[in-house]
Amino acid sequence: MIQALAAQARVPAVDIIVESPLWAAEIDAEQTVRRAIAQAAAATDASRAGTEIAVALTDDASVRALNRQWRGIDTPTNVLSFPSAAPAHAGSLVHLGDIAIAYETTAREAKAEDKPIAHHLAHLAVHGFLHLLGYDHESEPEAETMEQLERAILARLDVPDPYLTHETESRP
Repeated sequence: MIQALAAQARVPAVDIIVESPLWAAEIDAEQTVRRAIAQAAAATDASRAGTEIAVALTDDASVRALNRQWRGIDTPTNVLSFPSAAPAHAGSLVHLGDIAIAYETTAREAKAEDKPIAHHLAHLAVHGFLHLLGYDHESEPEAETMEQLERAILARLDVPDPYLTHETESRP
């Protein structure tokens, strides 16, 4: 059903897995992620029918394990993206990849930046989705391109510019 609706609406099918009970405190977390990804897809070339992604709303321990396994970094982070390398099969959805978002880090950063956790969650979902599409922030020009796109997408969600007052802090 979700796949059929996504194909009709020209947005990726989004499979959200709530792995951590900590996310229960955020009543609209799943809806926030869906809206953020729909807006990101609409603003990019991913607004075509027949794509899907998976998002795990998880915790610091899980993200730390993923970060250690796949990036060799033994600390939790706010969001990780895993673009799919699998080719599409005829008649199937194209899996763009997977995103994992850690509750504790997300909540801690939102509090430190004095913003609603829903705004930070939307930013992290957009950020992770853009990574699935190949956007990155390894160089200054890449970072500027990605941040400008994030700003435009978040503005469509009525989320204030996350880089406005925190330019010197580390990027997601």
